[in-house]
Amino acid sequence: MAFRNTVISLIMAVGVGIASMGALAADPIKEVVSIGTGGVTGVYYPTGGAICRLVNKSRSEHGIRCSTESTAGSVANLKLLSKQDLSFGITQSDWLYHAYAGSSKFSADGANRDLRAVFAIHSEPFTVVARADSGIRTIDDLEGKRVNIGVEGSGQRGTMETLMRAKGWSKKTFALAAELNASEQASALCGNEIDAMVYMIGHPSGAIKEATTSCDSVLVDVSGPAIDKLVKENSYYQIQMIPGGMYRGNDQSIKSFGVESVLVSSVDTSEEVVYQLVKSVFENFDTFRKLHPAFANLNKEDMAVATGTEPIHSGALKYFKEAGYIKVLE
Repeated sequence: MAFRNTVISLIMAVGVGIASMGALAADPIKEVVSIGTGGVTGVYYPTGGAICRLVNKSRSEHGIRCSTESTAGSVANLKLLSKQDLSFGITQSDWLYHAYAGSSKFSADGANRDLRAVFAIHSEPFTVVARADSGIRTIDDLEGKRVNIGVEGSGQRGTMETLMRAKGWSKKTFALAAELNASEQASALCGNEIDAMVYMIGHPSGAIKEATTSCDSVLVDVSGPAIDKLVKENSYYQIQMIPGGMYRGNDQSIKSFGVESVLVSSVDTSEEVVYQLVKSVFENFDTFRKLHPAFANLNKEDMAVATGTEPIHSGALKYFKEAGYIKVLE
């Protein structure tokens, strides 16, 4: 009986092994791709995770495995793409423009004409949050205060420096120009280590919610002649509003300026890989919109029209053409 049971067990084990081999054969990994995101408290990180989740869900059909990498953010992702260290990256539309043109922070690198837009994602207003007891209510009130301007390589730092130049400011304008990671700034604000923090982010945001629930803090108006001039002179900026009622103690809508977040790749990523990624997201769009509150108002038509003058990847263009998004071809 013991011998018979052993034989049966061996047969079952072999059967399981054969079934597993069959499953592996049915789900081959042809290619592994990576998406550069941002800090874990921002929106880029869960955005990359949401995209990969949908790609991996249909892996048995296309053989592509998707993973995310937490990075410093927009500028870092574009530099990593140029080194072919990433397959995709999420970035602000302004830094995509500069990387493609070889301007601003990318002057030394030169124009990267291999960059390709895949699809637009959500709007990102330039967001300033200040302690309620700091006296900061407008962007001009930041002078002489302790402000976190962000780490090098992040979109928030790059846009803050652009704003500082427009206002004629330098680091010396502030009592302290902190260079904290995005994940550190809410606790620093509520710990009275800084008076204000800046962020380029989609709303609602977990990081902003943390800052406004952990201590009394307010969203700051970012408007005025310098802002109007920035928007007028740069096509990648738009006047944007942060709706009221999203965060504790902030019932009124706040005016600011902002950009679009864009999923970017390069000519080094194959047409088939990009096509399958776009298809995975757009054909599971209702699921995608539920994966983060910032996606709730997205629509496919706007996402299919990448912002700026940078070319769209041929794989994305192929899907948009098949799906009937005519606007992207005009």
